[in-house]
Amino acid sequence: MGLINKIGPGRSGMQRLPSGAFTVDSQGNVVSSTVPQWVPEGLVAQIGQQIVAIFKGAEAARLPFRELRVQYEAFRITAREMRGGAIVFLSPKAAMDAIGPVS
Repeated sequence: MGLINKIGPGRSGMQRLPSGAFTVDSQGNVVSSTVPQWVPEGLVAQIGQQIVAIFKGAEAARLPFRELRVQYEAFRITAREMRGGAIVFLSPKAAMDAIGPVS
């Protein structure tokens, strides 16, 4: 819930959740991003570093772990391992409802 709390409410009083994607290198540095500019860069970097650390931990444990999904009630983070780095997708519930279940 820390991610949602850090973003905070929008101007209308409703909470805006980020949507977009970003890639990180093997060090967790953001390489490219389509995440809105109102989302703090530090928050995006922090998510990326944690994702890379999870994938590196799985590799060290010799676990075949290539995708990570974290789903909150109103928000989802999906990450896919890419040769040491990762691509991370951020999507609010409204976008998830429009797409439907992911297989």
